[in-house]
Amino acid sequence: MSKKINFKIVTPERTLFEQEVDQITLPVTDGEVTIMPDHRSYIASLKAGEVMFKVGGKETLLVVSSGFVEFNNNTLVVLADTAEAADEIDLKRAEEARKRAEEIKKEKVTMNEMEYARVAAAIEKESARVRVARKHHSRHNIKID
Repeated sequence: MSKKINFKIVTPERTLFEQEVDQITLPVTDGEVTIMPDHRSYIASLKAGEVMFKVGGKETLLVVSSGFVEFNNNTLVVLADTAEAADEIDLKRAEEARKRAEEIKKEKVTMNEMEYARVAAAIEKESARVRVARKHHSRHNIKID
């Protein structure tokens, strides 16, 4: 029997996912990392983007915003501010939210660093949601309006 990773992804609202998986690819501040069984212990900051995990050769996509990742003894815990399964994302609403965030950025002539960071994070999060939803739709031949 091959080794698995105990994978758990938690947000302040819920535990989105908890299952044994074969491997996981995550967006971290230094780029992207793929965790496989028996990977060395690892801690990193999570950034907005796509999480892909495999179980029995089948890929599943999630989208996350910022948070933290900890891997130790074949257990991976992801603490994310937000997380959604690709099939939960309403593509139209995600695109509208991204456009609203970009409009706020354009309309604000002067922003302090905190406001700018908040708007930039919203754009990054919504852009990631759109990318993951589009990828999910194309993989499952779901028509995009």
